[in-house]
Amino acid sequence: MKTKIIYIFLVFSSFILNACGPSTKIEKTWSDPSFTSGSVAFHKVLVIGNLKDESTRRIAEDKMVAAMKTVTGVQSYTYLNPNDTARGSVESRLQKDGFDGIVIMRLASVDKSTSYVPGTTYGGWYGHGGWYGGGYGTSGYYQEDKTFYVETELYSLTTGKLLWAGTTSSLNPTKLDHTLDDIIATIKAEMQKQGLIKP
Repeated sequence: MKTKIIYIFLVFSSFILNACGPSTKIEKTWSDPSFTSGSVAFHKVLVIGNLKDESTRRIAEDKMVAAMKTVTGVQSYTYLNPNDTARGSVESRLQKDGFDGIVIMRLASVDKSTSYVPGTTYGGWYGHGGWYGGGYGTSGYYQEDKTFYVETELYSLTTGKLLWAGTTSSLNPTKLDHTLDDIIATIKAEMQKQGLIKP
């Protein structure tokens, strides 16, 4: 009975350790050389989340707007409509309504890979059973990993130029809310690090 309890504990611990590690990081960034700290001041920005579906889009846009402290953010689902397909007319309306920037978050790709998770051993001296006692443990196994790559871009309506772009990777995301929070926090921290936005 004791052996069975230890085995279950080890399997559970292995699952938790693999599921709770840091999963979102910056892969690459690009910025227009003319876009430096203080060179562009945004006041009103349209936020667009081109992600999995309409529900995900709304959640992402709500979270992005909530993360904006010094800029007025407006969710695209509250502003655009299905007939807004002509870029020129949309940009004219945005400028007329006082917008000076656009932030777009889009799912760029999903990569699948396989990784090996080594087994664990409990009991016995010197680990892995050593020369005394058999010990208890779990066998290693292979798991399929999914990495989601999300691109975030910042455009200026004043200049009509792409000013900044960044790509994040998220390994094996499990909860949409937490993953979006991680992506937004990672992007925000990177832009602050580069001096493009204020803390």
